[in-house]
Amino acid sequence: PEPGRCAYFVARKKRFCKMTPAPGKRFCGEHGQQEEENDRKRIPCPLDPKHTVYEDQLQKHLKKCNSREKPKPVYFVEDINAGLKDVAEIPENQVPISSLSKEELQNLIIKLKKASNGLELHLKEQILSHQALQEALNDPKNGESAFKHLKQQASILGNMEKLHLLGPGRCFVEFGAGRGKLSHWLDVALQNVENVQFLLVERATTRFKVDGKHKGRDSIFERLQVDIQHLCLKKVPILEKKKLPVVGIGKHLCGAATDLALRCLVESYTTCCEGENEEPATKRCRTDKTEVASNNSADNESNKDNCKPVAGIVIALCCHHKCDWTHYVGREFFKSVGLGPLEFNYFQRMSSWATCGMRETTTKVFTSEECEDQTNDTEEHEETFSRTDSGSDTLQGILTVEERKEIGCLCKLLIDHGRIEYLRQRGYKAALQYYTESAVSLENVLLTAVPSPSLIPEPAT
Repeated sequence: PEPGRCAYFVARKKRFCKMTPAPGKRFCGEHGQQEEENDRKRIPCPLDPKHTVYEDQLQKHLKKCNSREKPKPVYFVEDINAGLKDVAEIPENQVPISSLSKEELQNLIIKLKKASNGLELHLKEQILSHQALQEALNDPKNGESAFKHLKQQASILGNMEKLHLLGPGRCFVEFGAGRGKLSHWLDVALQNVENVQFLLVERATTRFKVDGKHKGRDSIFERLQVDIQHLCLKKVPILEKKKLPVVGIGKHLCGAATDLALRCLVESYTTCCEGENEEPATKRCRTDKTEVASNNSADNESNKDNCKPVAGIVIALCCHHKCDWTHYVGREFFKSVGLGPLEFNYFQRMSSWATCGMRETTTKVFTSEECEDQTNDTEEHEETFSRTDSGSDTLQGILTVEERKEIGCLCKLLIDHGRIEYLRQRGYKAALQYYTESAVSLENVLLTAVPSPSLIPEPAT
């Protein structure tokens, strides 16, 4: 071993431990049980057996162990955005698609095409950019993968600008924030704008966060480490204090997380606001000018106390194969076209046909491009698509690759249309559009929603 280092040889790493032992000891605290003269016994931690502790210090350790259950934050409300409460509606385990007979598969496809009749099958292309990212986009130091992410982020910002969502007096809530890159570029775009807050929602502990770049800046950045399923925005302290209009954003928000985020914004948060606001619903949404005027009029207590609604939603969709009927917001739409949980569970799995292709291509695309900031998602993508591809091999005698791709796209469109109908029924002008080329990302659909014009009051004359 190196001088002053632990004398324990780590067989797995084929080297000595590099930890520093206590004065007069040969081994570090972790490998202290190797010390012959050491009478103190080390045992695996009951909270996390990956590390050990001295047996006589166990109780002290349990109080400060990083693996202990931490107290729930004030904004944690269990299952507030979960959706379905009736367990009877949740279907039992489904048989694999590869096990379906030819007739059963064809019946599913007939139902899919019938339900898709009348839907806009060809989405509008809305591939935009934003000045805030031009320098980074032109930087030759950025590799191909980084360039693709920058193009997507630039287009998302461009679409937000077109919807007039990049203004002062707003709180941007990034769902599935990961490292927080989207919020970072939003902050760059809004560097001269006052009264802006950022809430980054991420359930996993994330490394290499970019939040540190914003210390000392005027904008407020706050991370909420909580599952979207349990997030009550109304109880977030900085939202309670200023009550700014909320803009929900997300880049490649996986499957059910999109539905949880929509319900969090449109149901949970808005309902809380309605409970406090004495004005009619038609007066809660404000135009940018109204919001600026409200922010500048500090003495106007009535405006200050009113809880403002969601000003907009911009989410890049992803991973329809990970949707869940329990959380899905478009259940009423599915029922209206004669479909139920059984069909939904098949369609959400068949949606992967739109992007899976060959197994090698799938693994490469999703490992390098999609969901880079979401913990463990790479493994989940690989496992799911490998299983899907294996199943689709048995369908080659029934469906061609192009037919599978077309059916997969229809499944994705149907699931997304359920989300659009959900938003429209709740007073939002919602739309789907392609925000980037398929060569940049196979998951290239952007969901946008703003309050319908009928909900926005006319400017005072």
